[in-house]
Amino acid sequence: MSYIRFENLNKFFGKNHVLKDINLTVEKGQLVTLLGPSGCGKSTLLRCLAGLEVVTSGKVFLDGNDITEVSPRDRGIGMVFQQYSLFPNLNVSQNVAFGLKMKKVPGNDIDTKVKQILALVGLSEKIDQYPSQLSGGQQQRVALARAIVTEPKVLLLDEPLSAIDALLRRNLQIEIRRIQRELNITTIFVTHDQDEAMVMSDMIHLFNNGFIEQSGTAIDLYSRPRTKFAATFIGNYNILTADEFGKAVNEKLDCKDVAIRPEIIHVNHKPEEGEDKYHLMGTIYNSISHGNIIRYGVQCGEIRLNADLIFEGGLPIQEGANVFLAIKKDEVIQL
Repeated sequence: MSYIRFENLNKFFGKNHVLKDINLTVEKGQLVTLLGPSGCGKSTLLRCLAGLEVVTSGKVFLDGNDITEVSPRDRGIGMVFQQYSLFPNLNVSQNVAFGLKMKKVPGNDIDTKVKQILALVGLSEKIDQYPSQLSGGQQQRVALARAIVTEPKVLLLDEPLSAIDALLRRNLQIEIRRIQRELNITTIFVTHDQDEAMVMSDMIHLFNNGFIEQSGTAIDLYSRPRTKFAATFIGNYNILTADEFGKAVNEKLDCKDVAIRPEIIHVNHKPEEGEDKYHLMGTIYNSISHGNIIRYGVQCGEIRLNADLIFEGGLPIQEGANVFLAIKKDEVIQL
């Protein structure tokens, strides 16, 4: 039996239908990400699980129990928001201990638990400092410690890293994943960042306009998007109509659109052989460096394709150069 289950869940705000017949399950111990653009319903679903939003229709189950009408404080759920909402007048230890005091845990047990959880998040040396004395990343870890010290059944993370700079954000992604695995706590993470979702998740549910567009592992969603929206949101696919691409390769395709990953396009100065590939001629019109990757823009007749090549030293292909492209037919995804 699934640990968390949303059953035919709908949520309206007035006439605005925000969640549309959501059916979704989460297994115990998983880290599941709700991914999608702003306004697609992912944070609303999180708040319905926490009891912070009243469900219009449908059911929410946790560990086999219907919690749709259960008070938020009785659901056993911890939550970290985008704004950490730390108490400015309390130090780190007092902030983390707050939930335990509300549960009337004995003082000695509180001290022990707070020290253990601060060691887990790497803040033992900051125990007496106040939020104003901490960096954004440290405040985020205090908020995380406060959420998990009460040993909730489920941890909910609503875009907790969006206000943090890129390098620290990557480090915290790894730290959150490590802590989640160490505690084996069932976690639902909300983000609009596809890279963040790919790094952290056991399972991803891609949301679009109140629906779940596609569900799967990071590899599933990246390598086999089912719809144009999924291909547009996950990765950096070349999206072309089947007619456009078919005309370019002189072949009729029985679909509406095609999606082609930039990294599977071979770029050569001489034509490749093979009937298992599509072959095109083109001209480099642009190149952009992404660290160890160079993305070339190639004009092939009436269509343009982006192709990613690993930069291995030497000079990149110059703009205006004529090149030959080869694309394996079975790697062109028909949408």
